[in-house]
Amino acid sequence: MIAAQTTPILTEHVRALRAHFDSVILPLWMGQGFNGVLGLPYESLDAATGKPLPPSRYRAMACARQLYVFSEASGAAAGQHADRLFASLCRVFRNEHGGWLYSVDAEARPLDDTQDLYTHAFVVLACSAYFQRSRNADARKLMLATASAIEARFKTNDGLYHAALSADWLTPLRPPAQNPMMHLTEAYLAAAQVAEPALFAQHLRTLAQGVNQFFVHGPTQCISEALQGTVGNRLEPGHQFEWLSLVHGAAQVFEGLELVETLPRAVQWARAHGVDVKGPGVLASLDESGAVVDGTRRIWAQTEYLRALAVLGDWPALESGLASFRTHFVHDGGWHECLNGQGEVVRADMPSTSPYHLATCLAAMPNVV
Repeated sequence: MIAAQTTPILTEHVRALRAHFDSVILPLWMGQGFNGVLGLPYESLDAATGKPLPPSRYRAMACARQLYVFSEASGAAAGQHADRLFASLCRVFRNEHGGWLYSVDAEARPLDDTQDLYTHAFVVLACSAYFQRSRNADARKLMLATASAIEARFKTNDGLYHAALSADWLTPLRPPAQNPMMHLTEAYLAAAQVAEPALFAQHLRTLAQGVNQFFVHGPTQCISEALQGTVGNRLEPGHQFEWLSLVHGAAQVFEGLELVETLPRAVQWARAHGVDVKGPGVLASLDESGAVVDGTRRIWAQTEYLRALAVLGDWPALESGLASFRTHFVHDGGWHECLNGQGEVVRADMPSTSPYHLATCLAAMPNVV
């Protein structure tokens, strides 16, 4: 959290959002959002009732995100829930080839055994946060083992990372993509807080240089979703904000790299073209000319916008952004996951993965009491 000269209205917005997270959202996922028999969070809850939707699968990434949330939350109950989630992550999702299953079915039997970089990144992040809270040595060991597997298996010859590999690690299934590597950046920044800071800093600098070389779109300076030159490539404003928050918070690690210079320009472009400040917020995606590809307003993009405004210290924009967010996306029983441009709900469930975005957003808010 950061200290700031806040207005009474901004202070009230931050307090209210934190109170909602602590009193509504966290209890929801410790209660009816948690399958006590399997020891796993349900994938999604009905937004109107808070009851779990019939599960068809459980993902390791979703379990890891919840582990991160409860490792960061205060209170004994949150810590005990983090213990349960860590035990389930280890018991249910370990792959027989090493690494992690992507998903299991409704009875917790292996469903998709793809070695997925996004999943592995969140395991590193979650184990780091859980170790910092619990001091459980197994979490640190698992974090280091997973990071070692990522470097040995996913890394390409040009310093990027395959997005997915076959279960036996031998066959690339998806090429490098922005989003998994962004979350790998987040994960390695967290890992460096508990082990091998110099090694992780080296990995991070190589990754950032690769992203700048292969993903930055010259005219906008935005980081594209796919490799530059990919037909139908798109730019997601939310990811520009997310990258800025990560890099800004680790200035020493990224010092002197081109990405440090391009990201403020990317955020400026994203704010100009991808944020509806008079409506329900940040658009999902644009093409490289700035035309709207997907005008859906997803909750994660709103939280990343708010987080970036806090990081930048833009208090007037943060105050109005929080007011809009609370009006459009927060309701008494939880949150709205997706809205259209008119502010109408277009997705009527609450996924288990979204509290992670709310948690990282709140962690960046001004430190008000």
